Amino acid sequence: MRTAGVTLTVALLGIVGAAAQAPATQKPAAPRPATAKPAAIPRTPDGRPDLQGNWTNATITPLERLRPNTPLVLTEEAAREDENKTAAALEAREAPSDPNRGAPPVGGEVRKSPNAEPTYLELLWRAGGGTVGGYNSFWVDPGDKVLRVDGQPRSSILIDPPNGRVPGYTDAARARVAKAAEIRKTQGSEFDHPELRPLAERCITSFGNNAGPPMLPNYFYNNSYTIVQSKDTVMILTEMVHDARVIRMNGTHPPAGLRKWFGDSIGRWEGDTLVIETTNFHPMHGFRGSWENLKVTERISRKDARTLNYRFTVEDPDTFTAPFTGELVFNAMAPGEMVYEYACHEANYGLEGVMSGARAQEREAAKKKTQQ
Repeated sequence: MRTAGVTLTVALLGIVGAAAQAPATQKPAAPRPATAKPAAIPRTPDGRPDLQGNWTNATITPLERLRPNTPLVLTEEAAREDENKTAAALEAREAPSDPNRGAPPVGGEVRKSPNAEPTYLELLWRAGGGTVGGYNSFWVDPGDKVLRVDGQPRSSILIDPPNGRVPGYTDAARARVAKAAEIRKTQGSEFDHPELRPLAERCITSFGNNAGPPMLPNYFYNNSYTIVQSKDTVMILTEMVHDARVIRMNGTHPPAGLRKWFGDSIGRWEGDTLVIETTNFHPMHGFRGSWENLKVTERISRKDARTLNYRFTVEDPDTFTAPFTGELVFNAMAPGEMVYEYACHEANYGLEGVMSGARAQEREAAKKKTQQ
């Protein structure tokens, strides 16, 4: 939660303050030589970097660059401006409601932004909740910081192509999407049956791409992970819908006919970097329309005691006109923060409400038809 981040910051400031108040008789520390080695990273009994723990990739930095000609690396001033605007938007969402306000207009209304231009998160929240609104801010915990990789504030998670945008679709991909749309029409309305609703709404997988691969923030909540590591297996548990990926070390992929929700992941070590290759994606759970020939290669390395560097490359020549690569940072969660079970199926009144609302609209339409 954001409050936990504030607590951690205050604690760190306290440590810095205590160090600054050292007795005057204490000799100043000798400057560290320029050639000093970085601090040792934790390792497992077999000598590999220990990636285990609870981590978060929450950030306000989008996957793709929002504006053309924006550089990958932002100035600190621009990064702070983005963070301040996001903080203002979150504060506005948390402001008490006016008890004397009138009824909203029929169909709802767009929430006004405290900024001259809505932030990226505000645009996402509007898309998710529409004019009738989605979750209130009590349930929203998207993060409040710009992504920084090696200290550099970034304008996008994508670093390649240089424009920071996902490459376009191939002609084959566009034809595939059009064919799927035609097939969908023969299945009736998306409100006719629960199995025609999105996977996240049915609590099968999370919305967005938290579990991945690639593992991306969803900009709403539950961007937390637990990594458990052994010599032969690495498990990555995502807080969102408690999705779990099991990476088999030094394995081989099964035949192409065997498809899994999060693909089939095999891992290997290249020095101190864990390299994960994932293929065999399920037709209903790939990435942006890609699944059959999709390959995602992830590289995870431990930078220090509280940071994991994460890089991914997405390849599918039948879907995208070029591969693309992104970088993220996974930060250690603050002491006391926990990864909780996401009890989605229990009391899933959202799916029931969607289907009930559709039936109510049908009854209303039939009633009007008989009155004509």
